[in-house]
Amino acid sequence: MFPLGAVLLPGELLSLQVFEPRYLVMIEECTAYPDRMSFGVVLISRGQEVGGGDERTAIGTAARIVSARPVAGGRLLLDCEGTQRIRVERWLADAPYPRAEVAPWPDERSAIGDGVIGLLDDRVAELGEVYGELARRRGLSAPVFPALGELPGDAAAQTYGLASRLPLGPADRLRVLSAPGVGARLEVLADTVEDVLAAARFRLSGLETGR
Repeated sequence: MFPLGAVLLPGELLSLQVFEPRYLVMIEECTAYPDRMSFGVVLISRGQEVGGGDERTAIGTAARIVSARPVAGGRLLLDCEGTQRIRVERWLADAPYPRAEVAPWPDERSAIGDGVIGLLDDRVAELGEVYGELARRRGLSAPVFPALGELPGDAAAQTYGLASRLPLGPADRLRVLSAPGVGARLEVLADTVEDVLAAARFRLSGLETGR
């Protein structure tokens, strides 16, 4: 297991620079056999990434190692891809690295509420407009946030794909990952985008007031 200060979503790419001896040992063992080229990623809810002694969430994502290459200083650069959601059933002793008994957590049946996709798309479109104006005022390129139906894959992949492209913090990303199924995840996304949108509107109003 690799506890981080970030949330990895299924289908998302993750690059890591590994330098702690315990994780170097873990990656060496993961890459020793073709059928063990993965590890679990969970969010650190309290504490630091380096040194241990952290508190960890029980929901995470399995990360498949795509490439591992050594760099100067005995460090290792990893490119990984989130594959499936997992649930931690029991944490084991960190000997010599974090370990846990985990189980896959596939999407549960979850009804999609009437109008939730349209509501989500509307909020994402408005978020793009507000972020675009904020970027313009700062001389930056405007971000592009896609509509749900513009993303590849099935409904589950689209919900995770959208979440990975939005400016969500770790807590909101964990809420998305923890939603039991697609319908619930859409509701969480609509709520979190509304919160991000409110914060963006506030920042924009501050810029307008300060003119």
